[in-house]
Amino acid sequence: MPKACSEDLRARVIEAVEAGGSRRGAAKRFAVSASSAVKWVARWRRTGSAAAKPAGGSRSPLEAHAGLLLGLLAEQPDRTLVELRDLLAERGVATSRTAVWRFFERRRISVKKNRAGQRAGAAGRACRTPGLGGGAALA
Repeated sequence: MPKACSEDLRARVIEAVEAGGSRRGAAKRFAVSASSAVKWVARWRRTGSAAAKPAGGSRSPLEAHAGLLLGLLAEQPDRTLVELRDLLAERGVATSRTAVWRFFERRRISVKKNRAGQRAGAAGRACRTPGLGGGAALA
């Protein structure tokens, strides 16, 4: 995402317009887009400040249900994201599995099933069958 233009540049554009120039003329003079000059001057006249608006920082609708979500996880720590989503839906909270994952990711909480739910058998290579000599090593 591009960075916001400096306060100094914004102030110079506004000063040029207040001195009697047009917004488009000031934009051309300071090499900014006409729409930026129009917006900066309008905001300055409306609020007294042409400072850049804060970027980012959206809030998830699940934040309002943080206590419920964390409580459900504390109740049974090996629940899957889909199970948590379904439990929220039963309580009238419409959401997605991805939104639940992002909720826990922001809190650095990993939701994983316990070992009992994983596949049976050893991980990695299987044991080899002994050779024809009954497994004895040759000297």
